[in-house]
Amino acid sequence: MAAIPTAAQKSDDSETGSFVLMSAIEGPIGPATVRHAGRVIGLAEDRRAAAVILRLNTPGGLADSMREIISEILASDVPVIGYVAPSGAHAASAGTYILYAAHVAAMAPGTNIGAATPVQIGGLPQGLPEDAPGEEGDSDESGKDRDSADEEAPKPDSKPLRPDDAMSAKATNDAVALIRSLAELHGRNAEWAERAVREAATLSSDAALKEGVIDIQADDVDELLAAADGRKIEVGGNERILVTAGLPVEIVEMDNITRILSVLSNPNVALVLMMIGIYGLIFEFWNPGATVPGVVGAISLTLGLYALNQLPFTYTGLALIGLGIAFMVVEALTPTFGILGFGGLVAFVLGASMLIDTDQPAYQISWWMIGTMAAISGAVLILLLGFTLRAYRSAPVIGKSYMIDRTAKVLEWSGSEGFVLADGERWHARGGADLVPGQPVRIRDVIGLTLVVEFASESERIG
Repeated sequence: MAAIPTAAQKSDDSETGSFVLMSAIEGPIGPATVRHAGRVIGLAEDRRAAAVILRLNTPGGLADSMREIISEILASDVPVIGYVAPSGAHAASAGTYILYAAHVAAMAPGTNIGAATPVQIGGLPQGLPEDAPGEEGDSDESGKDRDSADEEAPKPDSKPLRPDDAMSAKATNDAVALIRSLAELHGRNAEWAERAVREAATLSSDAALKEGVIDIQADDVDELLAAADGRKIEVGGNERILVTAGLPVEIVEMDNITRILSVLSNPNVALVLMMIGIYGLIFEFWNPGATVPGVVGAISLTLGLYALNQLPFTYTGLALIGLGIAFMVVEALTPTFGILGFGGLVAFVLGASMLIDTDQPAYQISWWMIGTMAAISGAVLILLLGFTLRAYRSAPVIGKSYMIDRTAKVLEWSGSEGFVLADGERWHARGGADLVPGQPVRIRDVIGLTLVVEFASESERIG
């Protein structure tokens, strides 16, 4: 059965329940994935599709984004089928939670699921200590209730959890509670779901079907729809029977705005945009009226801040970056021989290194990028400092100090005053009574608009 792109003209298949929408959730799960999944489910509700297939192939992603997608699935009025495909794909970390949240969970042969520890979905980096408390009523390996086991064999020497371990246990228990509630909601294996969180357990598609982690194993979409047909599920609190066999499938691609958001939500892109914005504003302030650097800088900085707003950032990192920006702008406006500039550079690097608060590799700023931006910033600051030093070392081009010791030529002279030609201009001058027209003189002082001159030799250059 061929898939039909949604961009095509709607046909009679758009009647209620006579088609299925399918879209891919691939790569790291982030803000763009949330927007795309919400758009697909909303489109299915508006067009009253028979079901939505979310084809999963993801290593995980941000915890907040994962929870938003789960909320979209649970609130959907249209059945959502999670399908890990094609062969070789996986639903790791956050993908495991999303598959458990789907009304029907399916996998293609040669795929795998699991490894859903909090660190892999943007949680705390610390591991759960062996003696950390689990969910109430958990059982140990011997099958005994842990509470009763503790009563039989008390541990007087056990130590309280350290703050880091306590936070790790809290995050792990919260993740366990979430995935167990999803498993219980759809009647799937809650015990293995907990092990996927606590022990980073994984399963192949065959094992997942045997363990009751998924509902269906299907080679392709046609087989999936045929296997799902007739299943009783609960959608929005109401029991429904799926009627999906033989239905045409329309593929929903990411729209352009979501693609742009996908690019912008990359923290490395956000950092580059912010740096371009900083450079643009610095050069605009340094050379007012250039316009182009200011416009490009303002747009880039705005996009960079928007991208940052989509990510789990820390206010400390943002404050350091803001401080670094302020120092570098002040350095451009009021040169301090690099003190503020290099201080701003250090603040910016520190802020960039701690800006994104997640351990998900796909959403961390790479040190290579931070080093590159630091090197470029250092080169720009050295360039600005060089211009500043040359400006301070060069002689002034206007004012009294510029005129003193320059030579001039007498134009008219009577007694002790007359007019001289200095720097291409006619000046009133005072000096000795023995000066004559055409004679070179040296400027000793400037009093108001009058030059004080003295005799100069013929060999001196006329200014």
